[in-house]
Order: sequence, then C-alpha cells, then structure tokens
Amino acid sequence: MPKPDGSLSAVVVSGGKQYRVAPGDKILVDRLAAEPGSSVKLDRVLLVHDGSDIKVGAPAVDGIDVDAKVLAHSRGPRIETLRYKSKKRVRVHRGGRADYTALEILAVGGLTVATGTAVAEPETKKPASRRRAAKAEVKTAVAAEEKPKRAPRKSKSDDKDK
Repeated sequence: MPKPDGSLSAVVVSGGKQYRVAPGDKILVDRLAAEPGSSVKLDRVLLVHDGSDIKVGAPAVDGIDVDAKVLAHSRGPRIETLRYKSKKRVRVHRGGRADYTALEILAVGGLTVATGTAVAEPETKKPASRRRAAKAEVKTAVAAEEKPKRAPRKSKSDDKDK
C-alpha cells in the first residue's frame, strides 16, 4: 500500500520478501554479495507510487529500478528452537542467526522526490522586532524589581540566647 501523503514510494522484492521503500529509507534485507559503500540496483519493482500516479506491474514494472547504497553487513538475533518429548529421550536443540545487509534507498526509478511536488526550501526565521524585544526587557526588569526582599534567617544559637 503506498504511503498516503503523496510521496514517491515503491514496493520491491529482495530475498523473496517485499519491502515498501521511499528515497532516504534505511532497510534490512537478506545478505547481498556487495561491499559496504557500493551501490546496488533492485530491479524487481512490483508497484510505484509517484504523487497521484500509481503503476502496478504484472509481475514487475518495466523500466523501473530502485537505487540503493550498501551501508553495512550485520547479523540478526539468535533464534533457538527446542523440541522435547517427555519420557521418550527426545531432545532437539537448534539455533541460528540470520545474515542481513543494511541498505539506504537513494532513488526510485531515477527520481528522489515525487513529480509535481515543489521542493521545500528551508525557511529562515525573521529576527524579532525591536518593539517586541523592548517589551520583553521591560517585563523582566519589572518582575525583578517587584519581588519582596526576604529577611535574613536567624541562626539557632540566637534563639537559645533569648
């Protein structure tokens, strides 16, 4: 299912599993034969969502591939299975760890953003107006002056003398 915000996304197949990806996403897939830092193309794309345009492949979308960068190779958690039958001397203990490759999605079909969307430029904050800054200074000065001074505490030795 495509992301609802109208962004660029795709559904790709890697290692027999399907992943919904968008540019900038980081995913873990089954181990690929690629060095960390190298780029990989995932060419089995089942669906592409580009703004309001959706392309569904049968079985794959022609001419579309997903560019990804290999970040690292890692291993998943240890998964153990234990089979036991009482009074039968049957105890089977197996376990293993899956090998993963971390990928960062660079582009979907050669695009990094959805077509028809404007690239948002970072907004710069306007400096506060002089009038507001002056009002804030006056308020803090008045608040500091209005606090009543507290009398110094008497020590315990002064109380005993009286």
